[in-house]
Amino acid sequence: MHTFTASSSLDASADALFTWHARSGAFERLVPPWAPVRLERFEGIGEGERAVLRLGPEPVALRWVAEHHDVIEGRQFCDRQVQGPFPHWDHTHRFEPASEDNDGTTLTDRIEYGPPGGALGRQAVPWLEDELRRQFTYRHRVTRRDLALHRRYNPDDRSLTIAVSGTSGLVGSQLVPFLTAGGHTVKRLTRSEPTGDDEILWDPQTGRVEAEKLEGLDAVIHLAGENVFGRWTPAKKQRIYSSRADGTRLLAEALAGLDDPPEVLVSSSAVGYYGDHGTDRITEESEPRNAGFLTEVCEAWEAATEPAAAAGIRTVQMRTGIILTPAGGALRLMLPAFWLGLGGRVGARNQYFPWITLDDVLGGFYHALWTDALEGPVNLTAPSPVTMETYTQTLADVLNRPAFLTVPPSLVRTVAGEVADEMILASARVVPRRLQETGYDFGFSSLSDGLGHVLGRTATA
Repeated sequence: MHTFTASSSLDASADALFTWHARSGAFERLVPPWAPVRLERFEGIGEGERAVLRLGPEPVALRWVAEHHDVIEGRQFCDRQVQGPFPHWDHTHRFEPASEDNDGTTLTDRIEYGPPGGALGRQAVPWLEDELRRQFTYRHRVTRRDLALHRRYNPDDRSLTIAVSGTSGLVGSQLVPFLTAGGHTVKRLTRSEPTGDDEILWDPQTGRVEAEKLEGLDAVIHLAGENVFGRWTPAKKQRIYSSRADGTRLLAEALAGLDDPPEVLVSSSAVGYYGDHGTDRITEESEPRNAGFLTEVCEAWEAATEPAAAAGIRTVQMRTGIILTPAGGALRLMLPAFWLGLGGRVGARNQYFPWITLDDVLGGFYHALWTDALEGPVNLTAPSPVTMETYTQTLADVLNRPAFLTVPPSLVRTVAGEVADEMILASARVVPRRLQETGYDFGFSSLSDGLGHVLGRTATA
């Protein structure tokens, strides 16, 4: 039998930590983006309640069933494997108050396990311990950050009702768990017929919206849009444009016509609005330059929110940068080459790369939700944009791999077509001036820290 233990001191009460873990969404927030784990069913953390997981890629994923036991309200819960790959697995989650006059808590995860695979599995214990250390460093950091955000913006623990579109996308699939683990109720805007009370029909293709279900909401977060990655055929470009401009206008007009509208609409946009600015610093007041298709899309996307703003709903457009996560987007596409030692710079060395971690995207949207002073366009990027040369070298350093190759712009254009100049080679030195002016505290201002976090290459929690 082997034992793994990870402990961290958190600036939150033991009761707050227990409650957060007990809510829907906490498990999804704790799964590292590099781990092939999917939650199939979650009953809760009460005595005898179960969580059912899928481990690994489909269709060969393993089923893991964990049952909760030895629950002490506000102090601990345990889960033991009743079906899965390990001969034995029992995980204790312990929340120990620092002292009576201190709101801090020591979070301890203790796992007793028997490695799978007999003698061969026992040889793999050092690797397994390293992976557990990576995962729990990530988990504790996410727990600390998420609870700090909820405590800062919602100290009275209000439960908002928030409609969210694009819930299955890169951002939405983490934003929904972030909100529900924080105690909020999420209504999913769906293009298909609703199957439950937590879904609201919103279908841009047919123009149908269940407007009556939008009455009385506290907020709406609009994320939906066709994925911009992939070669831009005429049909692809039309989907990119219409999914944003037409879908947003349909939603904004529906909100504008309500008797009891939400207080705020936070809608996605992108730094593609600005075009290629070379090495010039870009704030929210900067005008587009060398404009192309993405500028056209973003202008129409943001203009489509106008009916909501005209109706008195505080409306924010989040001009999001390049999101760093191995779960999708640019980083996921680049990782295989870097892991093989074949990574390197794409395009010009002085081309700027406006990065941001997914955790700070969630934090930025949450900040916009609660900050009455924010209205109009807001740059959602890290405060320290870097050049492509710095980005690729930092990624290589974090992975402990070389980065000696260079992909020239001409080859990028040949392979990617129009996408090359608009997304891959465009330089955007974007800074989040309005987020900083309104007091948003970035969790990840350093590129090496951000990459280390999302790739599990951080030394400590």
